[in-house]
Amino acid sequence: MAKITLSKLRHSYYPNPSTPEDYALKEIDLDWQDGGAYALLGPSGCGKSTLLNIISGLLMPSEGAVLFDDKDVTALPPDKRNIAQVFQFPVIYDTMTAFDNLAFPLRNRGVDEASVTKRVNEIAQMLELTDMLHNRAAGLSPDNKQKISMGRGLVREDVNVVMFDEPLTVIDPHLKWKLRSKLKELHQKVRATMIYVTHDQTEALTFADQVVVMQDGEIVQTGTPVELFERPAHTFVGHFIGSPGMNVLPCEVRDGGAFLNGTNIALEGDIKCQPGGLTEIGIRPEFVTFGDTGLQAVVRKVSDIGRHNVVEAMAGDLKIRAIVESQPPEKGAAVHLNFQQDQTRLYRDGWVVLSEGGQNT
Repeated sequence: MAKITLSKLRHSYYPNPSTPEDYALKEIDLDWQDGGAYALLGPSGCGKSTLLNIISGLLMPSEGAVLFDDKDVTALPPDKRNIAQVFQFPVIYDTMTAFDNLAFPLRNRGVDEASVTKRVNEIAQMLELTDMLHNRAAGLSPDNKQKISMGRGLVREDVNVVMFDEPLTVIDPHLKWKLRSKLKELHQKVRATMIYVTHDQTEALTFADQVVVMQDGEIVQTGTPVELFERPAHTFVGHFIGSPGMNVLPCEVRDGGAFLNGTNIALEGDIKCQPGGLTEIGIRPEFVTFGDTGLQAVVRKVSDIGRHNVVEAMAGDLKIRAIVESQPPEKGAAVHLNFQQDQTRLYRDGWVVLSEGGQNT
């Protein structure tokens, strides 16, 4: 296990990059502590896989350094970094038994057979594979094959980091929740440093203690799942995390206030930003309610999603969603929308400009 440090990393697939747009990864500085569970979260093309390949040694960064426990490993090949990887598709030997697949990484390093048997049985029990250890891998279901692939990554106790590259892609949806929970349980037991790469917010938020959200080659926010939900540092984080995502509403800033359609909206604190730029109010649907006064709107759509209703209302040209636990208003109804003040924030050019107590971020 190791602490991983990414120092001033940048990478371009062009030989002579000259503009920020030429870089697939813009400057990244990040520390992952020994034994932590981390997730890289973002849409396709945001730089997640590029960053993972740099950490694993499959790709040399254009600039910057990768350190394991403060030792520079930037120039080391993958086999010298002492890492384990689990990919989207199971990497196993179909002709071998489940036991021999799990044992392979240990036997390949000359571990004695008694230790191999002990460790394989430990991992098999954690992954609920004990009953199929002597079955050939070719005859196992896709989820059990992927369990074996995960086990091959976890069976060694000397790895610096275990990296998961969208490991649940091929798993049936009804089995994903089980494997997500199993991965979290495994981390708590083995305490290895783990990095999980995914575009699925549920997978990231379920697995990780700290989530790194990426967009266009940049890290836009790092935090716990609760922090990312409750205090998005960027409108992209608000959009990307949550179902439905955060309402992001263009507003006018004047006279010390923020206005939507002429209505002054109370924010979490005083406005401390300079004039100019694109200003927007961010409020999650969970914190939008209906009252006798407030922002005037008309209900356009009501969606019953089981646990609650999602009400979509139009305030002029602004579409605003609210999550309603009780009886929702009917489609076409004229309503007044209220925003919970301590959850209503001002963003300028995408970035939050108010924090608790009205201080600039």
